Amino acid sequence: MEFKTFVFYLFSTILVLASLRVITARNPVHAALFLVLAFFTASGIWMLLQAEFLAISLVLVYVGAVMVLFLFVVMMLDVNLEKLKKGFWSYLPLGALVGLLMMAEMGVVLGGQYMGVMDAPLPQGVAAVSNTKELGRVIYTDYVYPFELAAVILLLAIVAAIALTHRGLKKTKYADPAKQVRVKASDRLRVLQMPAEKAE
Repeated sequence: MEFKTFVFYLFSTILVLASLRVITARNPVHAALFLVLAFFTASGIWMLLQAEFLAISLVLVYVGAVMVLFLFVVMMLDVNLEKLKKGFWSYLPLGALVGLLMMAEMGVVLGGQYMGVMDAPLPQGVAAVSNTKELGRVIYTDYVYPFELAAVILLLAIVAAIALTHRGLKKTKYADPAKQVRVKASDRLRVLQMPAEKAE
């Protein structure tokens, strides 16, 4: 088996395992870390296919948006942030493992040109043709309906997340100037008649 085939199967295995841990991990912090690993591994597979634009977009957009996703999870589950801060060092081993895996994948992909990993038998386009332009043309012509469907699903997910995290209006005390102007002395002052005390 060639080395590039081995790298592909290695990345695919890491991607499948990380994806399974995203949905099976009970701790939202662990799930978010595994999600970062899954996105990063998927971008490595895109790099092996010489789709650099998709790989960079996956890292910049999705990995950057994981923190927003994590905030939604914390808001929906009512996780105690103080408790999470106290257990910060308990997440260090898993975070270090995820970081080391990401560094190893980056090293394999970036050093792949010296090991023949990036020499895949893919059809090479003309140098003047832009990958981004061709990708946009295909998305907005051949796959416009799946693209719009994905956009609607994402919009529904955002609305649902906001609706689930909305706790209702907070009851706050405030002064109404119109009521203060219309107030009378009898509304604020009440005279009480108390019997006089008798001296013994």
